[in-house]
Amino acid sequence: MRYFYYVHTGHRIGLDRFHRAVAIVNELQKEIDITLLCSDFRIAAEAKEYGIKRSVGVDLVRNIPQIAHHGDKIIFDSAEINPILLNDMTGFFSTFIRMSDDPSDTKHDKEFLISPYLDGEEICNATVIAERYFEPLPKTIPMALFFGDDDYEKDLEKHQEAFKPFNMELLMGFYHFLGYEKALKESFTLIHECEAYDEVIRHSEVLLSASPMAVLQNLAGGGKPVFIQRTDYLTDFLPLFTSLNIPIVTEMTKDILMQAISTSSSNNYHTIEKSNNKLIEFIRKSLNL
Repeated sequence: MRYFYYVHTGHRIGLDRFHRAVAIVNELQKEIDITLLCSDFRIAAEAKEYGIKRSVGVDLVRNIPQIAHHGDKIIFDSAEINPILLNDMTGFFSTFIRMSDDPSDTKHDKEFLISPYLDGEEICNATVIAERYFEPLPKTIPMALFFGDDDYEKDLEKHQEAFKPFNMELLMGFYHFLGYEKALKESFTLIHECEAYDEVIRHSEVLLSASPMAVLQNLAGGGKPVFIQRTDYLTDFLPLFTSLNIPIVTEMTKDILMQAISTSSSNNYHTIEKSNNKLIEFIRKSLNL
């Protein structure tokens, strides 16, 4: 019997789920031999840089059974799930643990569920953030933008003039096109390569981001995040961010951004619960470790 963690990543959906997977797998691999399955071969090849001991690229979610064996155990983090796939997966794996961000989700009777919204039997109510992000660091970057790891339609380039008046720094994304920073350099005071992710997220006083994970990580470390709801992203995190009193922007105009930034400076952000210990213990019990 083997252990797997499947995470959906890619050039149109970014790396939010991957950052969550890294936080969990880095804890589990202290105790078990677990393989991270990534739907994108590029990030699978880079996973060792994040501390992951073993990672494999999977081109289609339906091909997971070609790698795993019947009776293996898996943690599944993807919005690709549907009733048919869920039935098949819970029948194939002896333990099936699913990550969900959908506030209206329901639990399958043969799965364990992890959700920031739901409670109940065989459900863990938790928000996954790696422990290091809760360590407060000096906020040496007054304001930064992280639009996300992907921008296939180059939406940031189309709206960059709205950000220009605020003299903010920019963190590039993992899947951004080669040379994309050249089209953006006039609108930002400094551009950081994607390898500086941790440094920018943890050292930014005010972080504007369309990445839910980056927003949560910045908040955990005492930052003042502003969430940008992109039209090509799911809105699953809006209820959570509303409960944490995080300013939310749905249009990228100068006036709307100015209002959100002004709000962040005096905003009463709510403290995010540190739930990793509870989460890991839930996973351990679910896997019968």
